[in-house]
Amino acid sequence: MVHSRSRLCRGVAAAATVGLLITGAACSSTADAGAVRVGLLVSLSGTYATVGEDMQRGFRLYLDTHDSTLGGRKVDLIVADEGDGPATAVPAAQKLLERDRVVALTGLVGGATVDKVQALTTERKIPLLGANARPAFAPVGGKPRDLAYTWHTSYNSDEPGIAIAEYVKAQVGAGTVYAIGPDYQGGYDELRGFTDTFTRLGGKLANPDGKALFTPFPTTENFLPYLNQAAKTKPKAVYAFYAGAAAVAFVKQYAQSDLADVPLYAAGFLTEGSVLTAQGPAATGIRNVLNYSPTLGNQANQEFVAAWSAAGHPGQPTTFAMASYDAAAVLDRALAAVDGEVTGEKLNAAIGQVGRVVSPRGDWQFHPSEHRPVQRWYLREVKTDGPVLSNVLVQDLTTLPTT
Repeated sequence: MVHSRSRLCRGVAAAATVGLLITGAACSSTADAGAVRVGLLVSLSGTYATVGEDMQRGFRLYLDTHDSTLGGRKVDLIVADEGDGPATAVPAAQKLLERDRVVALTGLVGGATVDKVQALTTERKIPLLGANARPAFAPVGGKPRDLAYTWHTSYNSDEPGIAIAEYVKAQVGAGTVYAIGPDYQGGYDELRGFTDTFTRLGGKLANPDGKALFTPFPTTENFLPYLNQAAKTKPKAVYAFYAGAAAVAFVKQYAQSDLADVPLYAAGFLTEGSVLTAQGPAATGIRNVLNYSPTLGNQANQEFVAAWSAAGHPGQPTTFAMASYDAAAVLDRALAAVDGEVTGEKLNAAIGQVGRVVSPRGDWQFHPSEHRPVQRWYLREVKTDGPVLSNVLVQDLTTLPTT
């Protein structure tokens, strides 16, 4: 049986809007005292609420299709709101770790959140099993960041751009590419992956200063001035990273801008999930890169897509849901290997022994030192798939990390 509690700073109403199962008041619980406590920290409000909702759905879907247990143990799933970043997320993480005493923390939408929360989980020797963005961790005190208790089922934030850069270079030849994204840590990481790799391959940016343009986050709603200014550089293509509500506005306005006839390439979050429905025909033809497509033909994905549909979730499953589903799968196997009482240290050691994970994205395993997936990256194109728009698989691009 899965018990779920809400630890949302903005109250029960925020939880209800995303379909949380709440057992009692926001700060009370009817949870089984013997259950394993797992914290799920995701954006339930703010720009990336749709991402957080999908991550929660993915984790719960695994529970619902695996007898509502992880490793044969009852689970007390405690959900908290990450909001738009560290200002909201850090206090929520502290409550999960200090008051709720979770033995694992998963979720985390934003790279800036991961960067701050990672220090808290490492100090307490609690495994952080991130399921979305992961920044390039800066050294602490001149020494590399301690990643012993840090794991991810998703990707490093610079990997989408790295994966697609060679393909884009081949498409534009000697032409230039204009790079644009949001002005925060995730935007910096995502665009850096593309621009560094693209220029190293001999590509040239159309941006006048040779650097990606970053739009104010989360305040930018009108992208047309930026897009029309970019059109004046006459790029052969545009590369972008946006997600959530910003992605909807960006894509719709791109189709209305002076760049409308210029090919748009992107990190796949630009057209992922419910934002694609909101974008509608304006998104058609966008080629993007991600570690998952709902049209992958492997058996694990077919079962995942069928379970997603059977659960009544809208649209097709996303990479956000898939990575969170995989986080639950990793915890399932790790908890099954823990003897006796579950502690953070025991669970962390078991995560390190999980080995190959059979996943909807294709099989993957953790990198031995960086603790992130060694996985395939795919080129996708937005086109109709039956009656709906979908990110349809075009081809494999590469496997990352390479070493």
